[in-house]
Formats: sequence, structure tokens, C-alpha cells
Amino acid sequence: MPFAKYAAAQSQEERLRELTDRLENGIKELYASGRYAEYLAAMSKFHHYSFGNVILILLQCPTATKVAGYNRWKKDFGRQVKKGEHGISILCPCPQTRWTQKQKTDSVSGLPILSEDGSPVMETVRVTIPRFKIGTVFDVSQTEGRELPSIVASELTGEVESFQRLYACLAKLSPVPITEDELPGAAKGFFSSEEQRIVLRRGMPQLQIIKTLVHEIAHAKLHDKTKIPIEEQKVRSQKEVEAESVAYVVCQYIGLDTSDYSFGYVAGWSRDRELRELKDSLGIIQAAAGEIISQIEAAFGRSREPEPVPEKQQLQQR
Repeated sequence: MPFAKYAAAQSQEERLRELTDRLENGIKELYASGRYAEYLAAMSKFHHYSFGNVILILLQCPTATKVAGYNRWKKDFGRQVKKGEHGISILCPCPQTRWTQKQKTDSVSGLPILSEDGSPVMETVRVTIPRFKIGTVFDVSQTEGRELPSIVASELTGEVESFQRLYACLAKLSPVPITEDELPGAAKGFFSSEEQRIVLRRGMPQLQIIKTLVHEIAHAKLHDKTKIPIEEQKVRSQKEVEAESVAYVVCQYIGLDTSDYSFGYVAGWSRDRELRELKDSLGIIQAAAGEIISQIEAAFGRSREPEPVPEKQQLQQR
């Protein structure tokens, strides 16, 4: 659906409804069409944005690489949106607060407090109501001006630029110690909840080491059985999808080619899932990958992508 249709909507409410419908349909279509790899590539470029906005950016501008609001491009990056360019619509949180009456309860027992005549005691409380508005961002290809900073590492197939520094960064952010050992079969590594450690196969190429390490760190952060109630633990296939997706996003961000991963496996896992479950995993992948990428950025002292527009800043469309 072209962006022009958004601009032609009669009201903000209609535009919001259309955009959220497009988001839900986009999530379903993402798996049905086998475009999961394309989505993860987009996620690596826009890790500061929510998973929903990543999908909206991908659907409206599949070739986008870096996005920011009109004013942010101009003020913070010295770039000007080209004349005649149409923006990319995203959803910006703008929660509203209001005062309302509710029955007062005891802070210890949780039971309602009653007056002497038996009627409930009321109190005035402030509540937050989630709301969204349409925001507009532009891809770097729609702008011109000052060059942006380069990415952390070059795209290499076997050797990894700044390997020792990158490895040390990942080891530091790992929640458990990392060791290397001889492993049976074809296993490249594993995370042990019981032993609270990550083990990597000894003697692997640098690219394989980095990818496997991120994969196992994702397991350690997301799937530690010692920290998750039994009823909330996930099946192995879902855990592997989440961990490998995080690894793909992080490696894609730092310029490492890990496209040998089987996205058909991911699509097969997700085909019979409900929309809510798909959203849950995408949000988890986005958050975990974003956390790791942010720490890599901090360690290397630079960022590949402009930060998102602050929630309260009015986005402009030229």
C-alpha cells in the first residue's frame, strides 16, 4: 500500500487503525511468505525501534537502511530531506493521563476499606491510558548532506576485524563465564543452566565463534531455566529460533555474513502460531538483540544508526 494512502486518510484515528491493521497483517505475511530473513536484516538496522515499527518501515520502504525524523536529520546529522520525498509512517507512543475515582483498599490485606455506614471509601487516582500517534521518519537515501559514521566491523566471511576486542566485549556482557572445549558431534557450543556457563567448540573460525557466542549469550539471557518458572519455559524449537534470530540480527549489524541460517526452519515453527505468540517472540528478539548491539556500540564508541525520534517530539513531514 503506497504511503500516499496514509496521507489521504480522513482522520488521525483512521490512519492509526489502518497502520495497526497493516502491522498485524504484516506479521502474518512475514512468515507465510518466507520473508523472515528480510525482517531480521531490517531489525539489525533499526534496533532502537520497536519490532512493530521495524515491520512498518520494512513494509513501506524495503530498501531503508537508516531512518530518523525530519528535524533530527537536519539538526543532529547535518542532512536535509530532499524536496518531494514522502516519509515513512510509524507509531509513536503518546500516553495520556487522567484522574479517576476508585475504591480504596487496605495496603496490607488488599481488602476494600469501608466507612462507618458500610459504604465504600473512594479515592482519586491518576491512571495512564496508552495512546499512539502517527510519526514520520525518512530513510538516509531520502536525504543529502554530511556523511554518517561507519559501522563497527567490515563484512568478512572468515576472519573478523577487531576480533579480540569484539570477543572481549561479548564476554563482558555475557551473564555467565565462557570456556572452550572439545565437543561431541556437530555442536558448535552450548549454554548450561545447571552449570551456569557457556562452552564453545575449540578451534572454530572467528566468524563461527562470534555467531555461536552471541547465540549462546541469547540463550543465557532469555532461557535460563534457573530463573524461569517451569510453566513459563518454552519448547526447544522456540528457544532455538529466538537465540539464532538474535545472533543473526547482531551479526548482521556488525557486518558479518551469517546468511547460511535456515529461515525455512523458523517459518515452519511459526506457521501454526497465533498472532500474539508471534508478537511475543519478535519483541523478545528485538529487545535482546538491541541490548547486545547497544553494548557493542558503547564498547566501540560509535553508533551505526540515528537514535529514534523522542516520543514527545512532533515529527514533521515535508
